[in-house]
Amino acid sequence: MPISRRGLLAGTAVAGAGLAVPVTTASAAPLSVAAGEKIRPGDNRYADLVQRGQNKRFTARPEYARVIQSTEDAVRAVQEAVRGGKKIAVRSGGHCFEDFVDSSDVQVLLDLSTYDDVSFDERYRAFSIGVGATLEKVYKELFYGWGVTIPGGGCLGVGVGGHFAGGGYGPLSRKHGSVVDHLYGLEVVVVDARGRARAVVATRDNAHKDLWWAHTGGGGGNFGLVTRYLMRSAGATGREPGDLLPKAPTSLLSNIIVYDWKTIGKAGFARAVRNFFDFFEAHNTADSPYATLYSPFILSASSAGSFLMSNQLDASVPNAAGLLETFTKAMVAGLDPAPAVYPVPEGPFLGTTIQRSIPAGPSVTRNKWKAGYLRKGYSDAQIETIHAMLTDTANTAPETSLLLIPYGGKVNTVKPDATATAQRDVVAKMVTTVSWNDAGEDAKHLGWVRKWYAELYRDTGGVPAPNAVNAGSYINYPDVDLADPAYNKSGVPWHDLYYLGNYPRLRRIKSAWDPRNVFTHKLGIEPL
Repeated sequence: MPISRRGLLAGTAVAGAGLAVPVTTASAAPLSVAAGEKIRPGDNRYADLVQRGQNKRFTARPEYARVIQSTEDAVRAVQEAVRGGKKIAVRSGGHCFEDFVDSSDVQVLLDLSTYDDVSFDERYRAFSIGVGATLEKVYKELFYGWGVTIPGGGCLGVGVGGHFAGGGYGPLSRKHGSVVDHLYGLEVVVVDARGRARAVVATRDNAHKDLWWAHTGGGGGNFGLVTRYLMRSAGATGREPGDLLPKAPTSLLSNIIVYDWKTIGKAGFARAVRNFFDFFEAHNTADSPYATLYSPFILSASSAGSFLMSNQLDASVPNAAGLLETFTKAMVAGLDPAPAVYPVPEGPFLGTTIQRSIPAGPSVTRNKWKAGYLRKGYSDAQIETIHAMLTDTANTAPETSLLLIPYGGKVNTVKPDATATAQRDVVAKMVTTVSWNDAGEDAKHLGWVRKWYAELYRDTGGVPAPNAVNAGSYINYPDVDLADPAYNKSGVPWHDLYYLGNYPRLRRIKSAWDPRNVFTHKLGIEPL
């Protein structure tokens, strides 16, 4: 098989990427109790704590870091930072693509990576998940403990901290919806108008419902420091824990389709991409037999030699093998020579999921990510632009890809204002990335990917401005360019690209729960 495991999985990490929680502080009342141990430069733990970020373009040099072990510890740590006027950042998984955490002006880093307990909370009849838990831990604990799962992302090292708050999605979302459709509540440290930090629990049915709503897609770093999430599916009525989240599949069917750049040609490339869009536009309802089909299409640069589509389907679906065969034929239709199809033996759900996911581990590259939602497939001209950019010999970055991710299905059955995740009428997501190693080449590669993105969206001001095709972008794929008029020439502000019509409500909640604008970043929600 002419492709490595690294090549197979390249690009799918973004399916789990989340937004970490940065905090800018203000003055407050003094504390009588110190919060945890300060880990300063020179301590053998310091480098590991401050260099866990996903994007090596950015590095923080905080005065100190703390490892948060409890909610009380988090309250004390935030309060002390507020009192001292220090700018702090909070990290769980470390997968923020911009410098919201790894910024040169960060003075205090709060690390929640060990605050990762997964248990069942009888009081709230919900699963309690510590904000530092990685998706891999969550999947294992929920499945082995209760046989359930959540429709989260495919990058095992992502922390739930930002992944959940930003909306969260993954291979099971077309069947079970967004992660936030299963978010019952959360515990969060907030700071009031007098500068006092405290922890509150907000749920979808208590007096703090607005604060819960803000975390169903509003993104991390806007309203407070989340310590744990409470997960119970909307509408779940069972009394046993195993009845309160989606049942995990027993096993998965899968295959891999590999397209050869040397033989596919420009017309073949366009047909392959059109096959993908045509199929998912036609099979995008929650009751479709293809609702469990997940087929990330990883369009690598021609210098990689090939690109691929990695497909999986719940094996318990009636006629699952026939469905996968029909889908595969649709993907290779009209292509001569046909791409290679590699069947994968049916495998158990969790083991196969982990095998097909990006393993946990630190990133060593510098990169730039740019994304968009699609209400329907790209135009012929846009597909031609993608082909031109992926075959551009001027691009010398070691890794370049455009990832098309099927979406919608059950996601689309929720009203846009029921949660802060407003994009509820979509068929796919797109995220493109370029990665490199040499800091001296930053300007070159950033310029290249910005040019590509601007050309792809040239008819809408260089960004995915909402229209019949576009639905803005995904806050867990943050891109500060969308707030820069040098790159966003659409006249649509960045916040409307991410939140559509939900931004005014998010601002009102921001004003109510963070009136001092303590929790903020470069794409932070502004209070009224």
